Amino acid sequence: MRTVAIIAHNGKKAEMVQFLNENRTILESKDISLIATGTTGSKAEIAGFEVEKLLSGPLGGDAQIASRIAEHKVDMVIFFRDPMDKHPHEPDIFMLMRLCDVHNIPLATNPASAKLLVEAL
Repeated sequence: MRTVAIIAHNGKKAEMVQFLNENRTILESKDISLIATGTTGSKAEIAGFEVEKLLSGPLGGDAQIASRIAEHKVDMVIFFRDPMDKHPHEPDIFMLMRLCDVHNIPLATNPASAKLLVEAL
């Protein structure tokens, strides 16, 4: 089973749910386990996905996912970031992205790159 972490800033949560719905068949057929920051996970659950929810991003959820990356417990990260807004937890976001690079974990930050990664599973 592969673990995919999903994260979306507030302005991108609807886009994340749309992406998950559009790729439901692939995600369900590939035996994918989803983990998510709190609110993103709640939105995905409402859409009918089974998700392990961690803390909200600003409350430490980004750091929890980063920790799992360092422990080799995450195979891919889909993080729809809102580049037009400031985020109080930017250091956690940069740490998560840095750890993806350090541990060679695929990271998609928009639907186009996420689609390519999910199809490559």
